[in-house]
Amino acid sequence: MLIRVGYDLVFDVPTPAPMLLVLYMHPSRGASARRPDNIVTEPYVRITTYIDHFGNQVGRCVAPAGKFRIWNDAIVEDSGQPDPVVADAVQHPVEDVPNEFVRFLLPSRYCEVDRMIQMAWDLFGKTTPGWSRVQAICDWAHNHVTFGYQFASTNNTAVSVCENRKGVCRDFMHLAVTMCRAMNIPARYVTGYLGDIGIPPVPSPMDFSAWFEVYLSGKWHTFDARHNKPRIGRVLMATGRDAIDVALTTSFGTTQLEKFVVWTDEVGEEALLRPPAPVVPATPVAPPTVPAPQVQQESQLMPVFAA
Repeated sequence: MLIRVGYDLVFDVPTPAPMLLVLYMHPSRGASARRPDNIVTEPYVRITTYIDHFGNQVGRCVAPAGKFRIWNDAIVEDSGQPDPVVADAVQHPVEDVPNEFVRFLLPSRYCEVDRMIQMAWDLFGKTTPGWSRVQAICDWAHNHVTFGYQFASTNNTAVSVCENRKGVCRDFMHLAVTMCRAMNIPARYVTGYLGDIGIPPVPSPMDFSAWFEVYLSGKWHTFDARHNKPRIGRVLMATGRDAIDVALTTSFGTTQLEKFVVWTDEVGEEALLRPPAPVVPATPVAPPTVPAPQVQQESQLMPVFAA
């Protein structure tokens, strides 16, 4: 299966602002890219890249004053198979968790593990450790939270989402990740492309998606507390402790997101013969997932998250 992925973003930038871009496919998907990432900016600016300590590819640039456009149009090969279900995957004792994954047991900006340990053990202490326990956590988060783009807020954390029971996909994941860590299961937040492949089309505008992974039986496994069912065509972009580590863009200064269009579509081999081109909808829309503050000082960060 071939999947065309990409985006068309436009920012209004009052004064030049340095930016970080987590807008590439994850390096682990490099071998499956039939048309690799090629980020284009208008006006042209130089983008340098590096691999961060989570293994993600990150771009750095300085957005010039005025309208600043970022777009990308790639094609990746995928197995076409749904997320694997490994029901017999086992949980590792904490002392056996590899050193590099211990950080995925600890609290982070949006995952207040220390505040939810008692609740987690009350809810899931009698479940079978391993895959069954993670699935029970997914079922609970899926049923506990109501999804809606109007509920998006950069202030939402696992605790506040648990209390308010409303959120977008990253909120479902933060809640499930926090519960897993509270049960001593290493869990990391994931962002990437996830189109309506193998399911009826959804009328809402396409967006980047979030899911999470847990470390069981010596490897990372995919779970999704929002959809709570295996899906086809996930294209990994980045992993981290929570959404702050994998913000799509982070601006060190004032920026206003004005256009946000994402595509993730199954295509045929003929798509490889066409040159990359952005998708231009009749009415470009900015997502309700990125609330813009009225006043922003240059010294503050402005992250743009996936829903």
